[in-house]
Formats: sequence, C-alpha cells, structure tokens
Amino acid sequence: MTAGASKHQHVVDTASGGAGDDASPTQQDNVTAPLFVAPIEVRWRDLDAFNHVNNANYLTYLEEARLQWLRQVRDWFNAESMPVLAASELNYRQPIEWPAQLQVQLVCERLGNSSLTLGHRILDATDASRLYCDGRVVLVWMNPATGKPVSLPPTIREAAAS
Repeated sequence: MTAGASKHQHVVDTASGGAGDDASPTQQDNVTAPLFVAPIEVRWRDLDAFNHVNNANYLTYLEEARLQWLRQVRDWFNAESMPVLAASELNYRQPIEWPAQLQVQLVCERLGNSSLTLGHRILDATDASRLYCDGRVVLVWMNPATGKPVSLPPTIREAAAS
C-alpha cells in the first residue's frame, strides 16, 4: 500500500439524520454548524508501524483544537476558575494516514452551570466528507484550591452560545 492510500474509506452522509449512538461512518446526525474549526497537520511522529495515526494522538488533536478555541476567548481561566476534562468519548471511524491535513470541528452540545459539553469531529481538510473520528468531551470549571465546581465564566458561556 502506498503512503496516503487506504483500504477503507468512509463517507459522511450529512443528509441522513437521526442515526443515533450506533451511527456508522456513513450515517451521522444532522451536523450543527461548527463553533470553531482548527487546522491540524499530521506529523510523521504521530504514526504507528502501519502508517496510521496512533489512537492516542486523536486526543492530542482534539486538545489542540480546544486550546486554539479557548485562546480566542478572553478570561476563560484564572486563579479561582479553570477547566478540567471530566469525560471524553471518541468514535474511531477510519484510520488517518500520513500525509494528511485535518480539520477538527467543535460544536457546543450543552452548557451547564459549571460544565460545557463540546462535540468534535476530525475530518480530512481537503474532503470534509471523510470523517475520521467524532464524539464529545465534557469540561468542568473548578476552583483549583478547593477542587469544587464553579460557574462557567461568562465569556465561555457567550463564546459557546455564538
């Protein structure tokens, strides 16, 4: 197999809504317009022996996208309030091979009192119908001194609602 070639190719059918939790790579819920889109370039060191991005690097790509978004939001943390990752869900749809240019799309799924649920999708930057991964994470804002949840910063609430 040549670099960039894949045995499997899954295409996202965004027109077929309501697929539910057991959605296949060709059946996705109606896709909400992204809150933020982060470009990510696959690095050689991200690969395993099979020329696939190692599954742990998917989490790194998602973290990088969240941080790119958060850097655009002013006052998203301080000494009394900062986010922690409380939960993560990743649905691996197909392997990512090198070379690849990716885009990570973030969507706000839920705003709680102290938590934010962000949906995410890792797509091919040149062909957005190629879905590599989807899922969600829950971020909870906490006071680092007490370990107790605190209210979401107003700037996060505003940015996530836009």
